[in-house]
Amino acid sequence: MAGIRMQGIVKTFGKTTAIKEISLEVKDGEFLVLLGPSGCGKTTLLRCIAGLETVDAGRIFIGDRDVTDLPPRHRNIAMVFQSYAVFPHMTVRSNIGFGLRMKRVPKPQLERRVQEGAALLALEPFLDRYPAQLSGGQRQRVAVARALVMDAPVLLMDEPLSNLDALLRLQARADLKRLHREVKRTTVYVTHDQVEAMSMGDRIAVMREGVIEQCEPPMQLYTNPASQFVGGFIGSPPMNFLRGRTKAGAFEGEGFSLPMDGSRVEDGRELLLGIRAEQIRFGERGVPARVQVVEPLGATALVTVLVGKVPVKVDAPVNTTVRPDQNVSLAFEPADIRWMDATTGAALAH
Repeated sequence: MAGIRMQGIVKTFGKTTAIKEISLEVKDGEFLVLLGPSGCGKTTLLRCIAGLETVDAGRIFIGDRDVTDLPPRHRNIAMVFQSYAVFPHMTVRSNIGFGLRMKRVPKPQLERRVQEGAALLALEPFLDRYPAQLSGGQRQRVAVARALVMDAPVLLMDEPLSNLDALLRLQARADLKRLHREVKRTTVYVTHDQVEAMSMGDRIAVMREGVIEQCEPPMQLYTNPASQFVGGFIGSPPMNFLRGRTKAGAFEGEGFSLPMDGSRVEDGRELLLGIRAEQIRFGERGVPARVQVVEPLGATALVTVLVGKVPVKVDAPVNTTVRPDQNVSLAFEPADIRWMDATTGAALAH
């Protein structure tokens, strides 16, 4: 097994800096998710770890080895791509064993490892089938099995579930999480899907424009986002934000005023009030709002209200009595509010 250590990684493409001095450590056996919108640099960073991109500055260590200048085949890693890249002319058995054959692993050992990989991914009934005879989820499992049997201590995965439909993704997420618990490989997993990241990662590194905004366990990111960007990217629905300014120990927004409960913030400062949908309740007194839409979701209802002109999402009981065009008041506990600077988006210290 081996951890990964990145020190001051910089990667440019022409005049564009894709990675801006990232330093990050992935613990031995950890499942780390690189999460962010398209173009934030997450796949580029993964390719730098793999050796598929050369870095312009910084060092990369896998275990105790400096692998910065080594080609991919000498880094002792396995990789699963978004496209699966299974060979259509080979059976499942041959696809899983392809990398082992390239390494000239003796046939008895190769067959044993292929059988073990197939068992881990429940592929034993399909070993003699071709990819065209498999579903998308089964082809994805073949690609994962092929990576696992290489027995590399580091597994890199680049959006491996993005080509699956919603139900298959749900099952595949559970399969990958179980698999990681069983094989305990150091795993770096790239996705733009925050639900995927929250459900799978030991830690999530949220990336934006080539930098890591915050790297924490999922619930720490969810409850204590370090910035407006992280709060707005993590969570479904994302965190709500209301803009206002401080005045005499209160927060004054459009049509409302809230006491700030001892927060030492100077008067006249522009702030954002961040609050999660499930932390808002409809009360008799609070922030005035007008109901726009009520969406029953089975166990709960997602209610969209307008505070002034700002839409706010409220997670309400499915039997809620509020209706469109109704005037309501929003109440929330002071401890649930996340205060952020309106100019920089950075969270204020508690």
